[in-house]
Amino acid sequence: MIQAETQATTPALLPGDAPAVPVTLITAGSWAAAQGALDPAQRTFAQATGFEPKAGRLALLPGPDGSLARVLFGLGDPEAAAYDRLLVGKLPGLLPEGSFRLEGAPEPAEAALAWLMGSYRFGRYRSGGGTKARLAAPAGIDVAEVERIAAAVAFGRDLINTPANAMGPAEIEAAARALGERHGASVAVTQGDALAREFPLIHAVGVASPRAPRLIDLTWGEAAAPRVTLVGKGVAFDTGGLDLKPSAAMLLMKKDMGGAAAALAAAAMIMGAGLRVRLRVLIPAVENAVAGDAFRPGDVLASRAGLSVEIGNTDAEGRLILADALTLAEAESPELLLDYSTLTGAARVALGPDLPAFFTEDEALAGSVAEAGRRAVDPVWRMPLHAPYASLLESKIADLNNVSGGPFAGAITAALFLRRFAPNTKAHGHFDLYGWNPSAKPGRPEGGEVQTARLTYALLKARYGA
Repeated sequence: MIQAETQATTPALLPGDAPAVPVTLITAGSWAAAQGALDPAQRTFAQATGFEPKAGRLALLPGPDGSLARVLFGLGDPEAAAYDRLLVGKLPGLLPEGSFRLEGAPEPAEAALAWLMGSYRFGRYRSGGGTKARLAAPAGIDVAEVERIAAAVAFGRDLINTPANAMGPAEIEAAARALGERHGASVAVTQGDALAREFPLIHAVGVASPRAPRLIDLTWGEAAAPRVTLVGKGVAFDTGGLDLKPSAAMLLMKKDMGGAAAALAAAAMIMGAGLRVRLRVLIPAVENAVAGDAFRPGDVLASRAGLSVEIGNTDAEGRLILADALTLAEAESPELLLDYSTLTGAARVALGPDLPAFFTEDEALAGSVAEAGRRAVDPVWRMPLHAPYASLLESKIADLNNVSGGPFAGAITAALFLRRFAPNTKAHGHFDLYGWNPSAKPGRPEGGEVQTARLTYALLKARYGA
């Protein structure tokens, strides 16, 4: 079993008045004034070592006794298109052990969050190696809010980073239950014969694994509050099924439950902040394995919605389990329905690993999501739900096929497939994300990433408040 939230992997902020070495954040425009504030020896040292206020440049300045007295850190040009607002998140990996204080942060709360997110290390299987630089809380920020978001991000990252032998459907359920218990939410789970009757697509995808499939249903908040439902793809490991992936394509498949991790991380932020919503989180949790009872290419499966689905490819299993969960979600007419999944390689080809694809027919929602992503530094890019492409999913023997059978528009046809199972919910958004940082970036260590979780929290906080 795993813990609901992993406090150890992301340290808390130190008290604001803790003794700390100042870290002066410098842009090209502030460099002259910053030089003037240094004592002559420090100014000479910075010049001698060639410090410039370029993005990511660091200078450690000694005091009279030779100890570390000040740090200079370049932010680059805040007006540049490529300016990274999370650049401060690089510092925990650069600085020596000790306590530090930021000076000159354009957005102190954002900088503190970037620091904490950059302090994350997945330490379940290795001792040591964590960052040892600590940050004193900047003046005037909501410390609890920053720490809450950072802890939720760490929680979701830990879920993704944990290998599949220790993170199956039961462990995803345990994480959801522990999170629910922490925040006073209720959690119901459907599995076994009941799953086969009520959610036949989820059951069909997961039945070949000895680790039983299930639907996890977490609810929180007052019944009269606006209903918000998050649906996360929880494929603990994806072999591809009988349409078996090559071994190289399986290496990162522990992250195929990244949608579930993003939904649960967002839920941790929402519940921790006490937003005025009636929250529901649905996680279909399965392992797509190979065995004698695995579903086959060419099978026709029933769905909870009553639509029959021909299986064109068993490696397109994520949309199947989401379909049953979305049908359940729509039945109670949520005001907002968001789903999260590591769904298609096509989205990565189009947008790369850092930019999740977002689909919706709701123009107001699209604008709000884009703004929330900018505000939270958790960006997405809207792609079209081009209705004529729905014809690519036609089947000669069933209501629809789970794949188009061709090489084009894979992310769009997947989104159109999902839309068939929540056709009446206007404010429905679908995130097709990667869930992984292939290389380290400031505030985003290499490994699992809960893309769109912070965006979701910013969106709901702006809509509903605490």
